[in-house]
Amino acid sequence: MKNLIKLVVNLTVLCLFFLNSSFLYSQENNNNFTVVLDPGHGGKDPGNRGNGYYEKNIALSIALKVGSELEKQSNIKVIYTRKKDVFVNLFKRAEIANKAKADLFISIHCDSHSSNAYGAGTFVLGLHANQRNFEIAKKENSVIFKEEDYEQKYDGFDPNSPESVISLVLMQEDYLDQSIVIADLIQKAFVSDLKRKNRTVKQAGFIVLKYTYMPSVLVETGFLTNKKEGAYLNSKKGQTEMSKSIAKGILRYRNSINSDLVNNDSQLFSDLDNNYTDKYFLKIQIASSSKKVPLKSYNFKGLGNLSYLKNNNTYRYYFERTQDYTLAKLMLKRAVKSGYKDALIVAFKNGKSITIEEYLSSYKN
Repeated sequence: MKNLIKLVVNLTVLCLFFLNSSFLYSQENNNNFTVVLDPGHGGKDPGNRGNGYYEKNIALSIALKVGSELEKQSNIKVIYTRKKDVFVNLFKRAEIANKAKADLFISIHCDSHSSNAYGAGTFVLGLHANQRNFEIAKKENSVIFKEEDYEQKYDGFDPNSPESVISLVLMQEDYLDQSIVIADLIQKAFVSDLKRKNRTVKQAGFIVLKYTYMPSVLVETGFLTNKKEGAYLNSKKGQTEMSKSIAKGILRYRNSINSDLVNNDSQLFSDLDNNYTDKYFLKIQIASSSKKVPLKSYNFKGLGNLSYLKNNNTYRYYFERTQDYTLAKLMLKRAVKSGYKDALIVAFKNGKSITIEEYLSSYKN
């Protein structure tokens, strides 16, 4: 009897060992940060042909170089919607990301305009604030006309109708705050590293972003219709530089959400702000309390990118970070919509609070 009991115990321990080993192995696999890189256009869809260049080729080259940079890091898995010159419909691009359960979706493009416009910009899904943003989205969305049965596939979506765009924003709403963060980080890298003209983070109705179930950003790397910028984007140097900046933004985002850092009861932030050298910045204050609350999304109504400052016996909790006042107002709306009705924009200089007036007069967005 004793031997039987001993055998049962040993078998139980052995089973638990294998189950636990399997669980740990599974966890290790799931620790990968998966990025889907989407080179815009391809195959029968050349994209814009500014100055004779092919948007589809430039987007593909930059995307492959971004992937190469990311794959130098541990625990990053890169998936491409295309790795050669083929046509992939917009719905399929999102489907690839969703099936991979990706953490991030980045769609890469080049812009065009009838003027001599130049500069790099990033977009998240949302209602266009002006006609220019609508025209950019309309141009990128028009690729669906090259697809069979697009009316049924996209539920009657019409790229030429501003009203159709309204239906796009609902599915990505849960990921808007994270999408803004990654877009802002990529934009910062373009400006600080490459001195590109800052066309800022904007919202517009890109259908390729609608069906993705993760933070998603569309990057307009520059204008092929601008002679100087087109030549730069078509060059090996330009594509390498742009890819490194995009990769840097992605890595900063990955590091921020993987980080479990908390502040150490100091007057200065010690969270994500360690990754920045900005003298001036804005945050959204969402709450204050005499208690120290763990900086976990579930403690703050699903909001991410949290931080706090302790002043005497009061903890003030903040959401997001940016230097762009227009973007800060968008973040404020997000906080209010999440339930923080008394949220407000707070300005900082070297980690110390200053008034909004001081910020606006001292730092030019």
